[in-house]
Amino acid sequence: MTKNIMIVGVGGQGSLLASKMLGRLLLSQNYDVKVSEVHGMSQRGGSVVTYVRFGEKVYSPVIDKGEADYIISFEKLEAARWLGYLKKGGKIITSLQEIEPMPVITGAAEYPSDLIEKMQAAGADVDAIDALSLAEEAGSAKAVNLVLMGRLSRYFDAPEEAWQEALEACVPPKFLELNKKAFALGRNA
Repeated sequence: MTKNIMIVGVGGQGSLLASKMLGRLLLSQNYDVKVSEVHGMSQRGGSVVTYVRFGEKVYSPVIDKGEADYIISFEKLEAARWLGYLKKGGKIITSLQEIEPMPVITGAAEYPSDLIEKMQAAGADVDAIDALSLAEEAGSAKAVNLVLMGRLSRYFDAPEEAWQEALEACVPPKFLELNKKAFALGRNA
């Protein structure tokens, strides 16, 4: 059976590294894996989404509405924006971070309140963590992606060594210790 993961966020947050690492992990577990390109405004500030699909045989990298087993979100509003893609019984793993979109910055709109509660009221299983604080604790605000991957790893039966190997293969050596720390903080939060 094919499983579907959406990684959503804002350009410049490292969703490409997260999807690359996840793809590598899943390949190491002998799954057929399809990873879509990043779609959206991948320059800083725009909404971005990447699809990761895996199973015995995967034919397309695209995830339709109501099909995502997991939505990993770097930002609360992005989690809410893509909620329609979550399948019944699916899980949202989101950072509590708020990144104001342009309409909020310009004063044309307000950042919505109570997003976690609203998603839960809509029936979503939400695992919300302060990924930014954990990333900063690891040594860099840019490590939110690895905090979220660490969190996701709690829901997979892949061995932790396989996650570590995928991390080591995708992260440049000079950032390895910081990213390993971020992954561990997310996993154990």
